[in-house]
Amino acid sequence: MTGWPAITELIPHRFGMVLLSRVLSVQEDALCAEALITHSDLFFDAQRNEVGAWVGIEYMAQAIAAFEGHSAWLRKEAVKVGFLLGSRHYESYCSGFAPGTVLHVDVHRVLMHDNGLGAFECRIADAAEGRLLAKATVTVFKPDNVHNFLKNTDQE
Repeated sequence: MTGWPAITELIPHRFGMVLLSRVLSVQEDALCAEALITHSDLFFDAQRNEVGAWVGIEYMAQAIAAFEGHSAWLRKEAVKVGFLLGSRHYESYCSGFAPGTVLHVDVHRVLMHDNGLGAFECRIADAAEGRLLAKATVTVFKPDNVHNFLKNTDQE
């Protein structure tokens, strides 16, 4: 299937925090998104002329959000806010992402519990060369109701 909605309809991020350009493909347990690195990116470091590779974890998190948002879109439900809990073994094979580089961000769901805890295997590759730039296992949490969850967290 092609013709997915705009990335801003699939993720809860807004304004300069939307780092992905579009969804390229979706499967039952996976998604591939694209990000175009530009000088106007929020995390662009003009002195180094790149977006630091450490931002890769956020590209991965947003691709996971797009995966979950796509599922909600298919069910005609609102996109829910989720939380990046952390990553295991984030490995970067470059210092950063240069302007003009097109990234392919692949996420594959390896588990999702009924309580909202999940894990995804993630990879970032240079779209032109196919070269692996970063990889990680990312853990996430998607509460049923984010407002109740945050309210209960504040009271503890």
